[in-house]
Amino acid sequence: MTEQSISIERMEEAVNLFGLFDENIRLIEQELDVAVVNRESNLKISGEGENVMLAVKAIQGLLTLSAKGEAIGQQNVRYIIELVRSGNEGKIAQLAGDVVCVTAKGKPIKAKTIGQQKYVDAVKNNTITIGVGPAGTGKTYLAVAAAVAAFREKQINRIILTRPAVEAGERLGFLPGDLQSKVDPYLRPLYDALFDMLGAETYQKYLERGNIEVAPLAYMRGRTLDDSFIILDEAQNTSREQMKMFLTRLGFGSKIVITGDATQIDLPADKVSGLKEAMRVLKGVEDISICQLTGADVVRHVIVQRIIKAYEDDEKRRTAKREKR
Repeated sequence: MTEQSISIERMEEAVNLFGLFDENIRLIEQELDVAVVNRESNLKISGEGENVMLAVKAIQGLLTLSAKGEAIGQQNVRYIIELVRSGNEGKIAQLAGDVVCVTAKGKPIKAKTIGQQKYVDAVKNNTITIGVGPAGTGKTYLAVAAAVAAFREKQINRIILTRPAVEAGERLGFLPGDLQSKVDPYLRPLYDALFDMLGAETYQKYLERGNIEVAPLAYMRGRTLDDSFIILDEAQNTSREQMKMFLTRLGFGSKIVITGDATQIDLPADKVSGLKEAMRVLKGVEDISICQLTGADVVRHVIVQRIIKAYEDDEKRRTAKREKR
């Protein structure tokens, strides 16, 4: 049995670290099989030697985030534990990065994982960024946050959000209403992110002025988009021709962010995904960054990570079986 102590200087840090009803500390105890006791301004960690060492590193990492103003939740705790287990505790300081944007309700939006931080940096530093990863990794949300930040800082004049209206098992023709009302369900995640950042009233004002445009991909053909921040969401459902058409809309003073999940392609089996093609063709091209987010970057409920991992494991098993035949 090994025991180590960690000194906590400020009570606010302890409150943030422990979480509601001590849920963060309970999670550390459960995941690393240690006991953590708070004695005055010291934390006593006891257990098997290696587990205690990992717990100390995890708690010190969480205290580093707390000291930089980060609110500690269970998602932070799980992610820090994974970093420590993989020997990447040196990267923890990167997590307390700059605020990407502040929402209409005053909430700061920041990258929550190393992968997200690299993605945010890529968007800042490149004209075209391709962000690929599973659901819940913040690809669209962080891209919209970066777009709103650039608009507020007057780096661009327009935010253009677009998505291919590909049918995932349903037919557009069966939906009621005109074309706009038919494609609105496909664009809903983009509306939701914008409402969050700007508030419904401000969003409506900018929409009427033409500073914000949310439209299906088909509406982009034949245009040149200057001084704009353009986001193409669900890009795995573009065809090769659509992707080329979209990329060549880029005008002066503009940025493009393309997001998608290569495992959720709704195209017919004989069609090549424009996203996969673009990742292959544009790899290594100057001023274009390709960011691969993984299950470790999922910031939704922990079960989403488990679902993604289960599907990945199943795909590996099926691939191995095919290769044996």
